[in-house]
Amino acid sequence: MNPFDYRPRTRILFGAGEFSRLGEVARELGGTRCLVVADPGMVDAGYVRDATRSLKARRMDVYAFHDFSAAPTMDMVTAGVAYAAPNSIDLVVGLGGGSSLDCAKAINLVLSNGGSIADYRGYGKAQKPLLPMIAVPTTAGTGSESQSDVWLTDSSSKSRINIGDGKMTYRVALLDPKLTLTQKPELAVAAGFDAISHSLETLWSPKKTPISECFSREAWRLLDGNFTRCMRAPHDLEARGAVQLGSHLAGIAVEYSSLGAAHALAHALTATCGIAHGTAIALMLPHVVSWYQDAWEQEGGHSGLFLEDGLELDARLRDLAAAAELPRTLRDASVLEEVLPRLADEAAAEWAARYSARPLDSAAAFELYKAAW
Repeated sequence: MNPFDYRPRTRILFGAGEFSRLGEVARELGGTRCLVVADPGMVDAGYVRDATRSLKARRMDVYAFHDFSAAPTMDMVTAGVAYAAPNSIDLVVGLGGGSSLDCAKAINLVLSNGGSIADYRGYGKAQKPLLPMIAVPTTAGTGSESQSDVWLTDSSSKSRINIGDGKMTYRVALLDPKLTLTQKPELAVAAGFDAISHSLETLWSPKKTPISECFSREAWRLLDGNFTRCMRAPHDLEARGAVQLGSHLAGIAVEYSSLGAAHALAHALTATCGIAHGTAIALMLPHVVSWYQDAWEQEGGHSGLFLEDGLELDARLRDLAAAAELPRTLRDASVLEEVLPRLADEAAAEWAARYSARPLDSAAAFELYKAAW
């Protein structure tokens, strides 16, 4: 049993309509001059306007930054810091999907600690506390609001950079399922499958603990029972809320456990073939489950997850992907067979490969890509 140090850092406010409490919560944290980090889509959806009204109703000055893209770069973080620095910011709100929430964390890190975002590559480089932060996720998938790291793109090398620190956690996560109603169906599907993978991969990770396992299992229960309901009835707030909460709990599991082979394989597909992350996860996760299961059966064990209808887990995942109308094979996603060896080498070099429940080297990765092709 792995040792753990569990410290709940984030207050969770959950429920339809909770977004209206943003100003109240910001004032409770002592905010007077607030930076709202929200992507342009949040401006178009009217959420930045609503956030500004709520904050100003509590007599706060509001500064909105949205000059960044769906895959924020280090340069975009630098631009956000330059925008915020002259305004004596004392509270940060991240509003939107994972990109907004990650960008807000990164801007806060540099705003509070100085220097350049490049100075903080790796983990635990912050010397000073960050400004208090509130997360308002409008998607259900990344779980960024419950994690202490960010992924950014190095503008020069185009490589993905991970930056993490325990101080980078949100003080409050405001989960309002109404905000997910404007999410495009294809994005909701991809994000939901990412959350599903978080709930399962953390359950099998060599780093899992009794605490992370609690969050993994409840996240899976919520996501498995409501993912297809969201697809069939997009305005079902009960189902939307369950998926949003499941995503958040899976994010907590990631924070206290780790991801594995499916993420390593998916990251390579996204980087080399441009396949959306959630779609790449849906393509690879059932095959990873089968691959793990082979090893567990040889050891006389099992996955630890039992499906009430007797359906095998890999088959359930394929059914979920089919219900979401995601591609079934790598061929369907226009991946060429000749690129598989390169993908295998890239996947084996990914950080997530180190936490696979079975050793994931290039040969194993190639085997899995062939099965998915």
